[in-house]
Amino acid sequence: MTLKTNSAAPLGRFLGVVAGLIVLAGCGGSSTPVTTTPPPVSGNNVSSLEINLGPANEYINGLFTSVQVCAPSSTTNCVTIPDVLVDTGSYGFRVLSSALGSLSLPSVTDLSGNDVQECVQYVSLAYTWGPVEQADLHLAGETASSASIQVISESPTYPVPSSCLTLGTNGAVDYNTVSTLLANGILGVGALPQDCGSDCAEPSPTTPMYYSCPNGNCQITSVPTSATKGQLWNPVALFSQDNNGVLVSLPNVPAGGQATASGSLIFGIGTQSNNAIGSAQIYATTPDQYFTTTYNGVSYANSFIDSGSNGLYFLDSTTLGNIECSDYTSFYCPGSTLNFNVTNTGINGTTGPVGFSIANADSLFQNDFAAYNDLGGDSGTTPSTLYFDFGIPFFYNRNVFVGIAGTTVPNGASAPNGYWAY
Repeated sequence: MTLKTNSAAPLGRFLGVVAGLIVLAGCGGSSTPVTTTPPPVSGNNVSSLEINLGPANEYINGLFTSVQVCAPSSTTNCVTIPDVLVDTGSYGFRVLSSALGSLSLPSVTDLSGNDVQECVQYVSLAYTWGPVEQADLHLAGETASSASIQVISESPTYPVPSSCLTLGTNGAVDYNTVSTLLANGILGVGALPQDCGSDCAEPSPTTPMYYSCPNGNCQITSVPTSATKGQLWNPVALFSQDNNGVLVSLPNVPAGGQATASGSLIFGIGTQSNNAIGSAQIYATTPDQYFTTTYNGVSYANSFIDSGSNGLYFLDSTTLGNIECSDYTSFYCPGSTLNFNVTNTGINGTTGPVGFSIANADSLFQNDFAAYNDLGGDSGTTPSTLYFDFGIPFFYNRNVFVGIAGTTVPNGASAPNGYWAY
């Protein structure tokens, strides 16, 4: 996942999903994308999407939807949560405790009967912390029953353990309130069925995600991968139908941006008439959900797509000619709009060009819009940041499919680790 307003770099996918690595998300598109019209918001597999400034009124390129959360098996003990960030770079549903109000949900416990807490770390040195509980999640006509969810604690019962802050060597940021998260929750609909898998199911896991806190002393604990009373699952993988992935469809946004934008989150791929993959190319990913982006003859093998990223994050200001903004230093401020052409390659050999533009962020932000298709920034210069992060601007004027690992791939393609298609 990647956030942010006009103040910081992307949040990034979270730590510990696959082989204990930082998991981001990625993909590409054509240099001249075909104009798309988002399907109408109707039917049992379509949730409406809105690009707006979010509940804090300051989230640039935030992609939001609503989720109904109910106590397991209840049709009346429910609350509908608006302004939930749709994140193709994470897995599972996370919600601020304040957004749940008085709704009480059963706890998920470890093998010793202790309530399970979860820590989620992000590339931007942010983290969320709180208990794992069970709920029925309703999106459009789809239901994820008795799903494990994270309730992000605004006043944590247990102190955050030091191992939850391993990315924050220069100071970790707590994303446990709406003023920092800038959303009421996160709907993780990436290409994995679970948020940690076998790493966190081992008898003595080393991945710092799930904890139990007997006597207030929080220690990493084992949590099974089972769909009930286990780890957080991608809610889509728990649906009884339309459970093999999602389609994110957003309209064109003109250069310079616009106030808001609306689109559709469509569940399933090739399961109904409104989610056929058609002529979209399938880009299979590595086990860490990466593919390769090539720019100026250099390959960046850890590239990804992420609807939780609010910009296009790549390279660094020095490489591109010192175009970093003087005030918003994570964004680029070129003297005039720059045009880029790159090539994306999946591990299945699929290759295709992607074209995009980067405008001056200072000039864009003067418009006070929510939707910008030419916003970008710095990914950094260390080996771990040599990637292209195709955030929300990539999604405009495209139909982007996210195929969940282990499901049947359309057209007979091979993509055991999941895939992107566009």
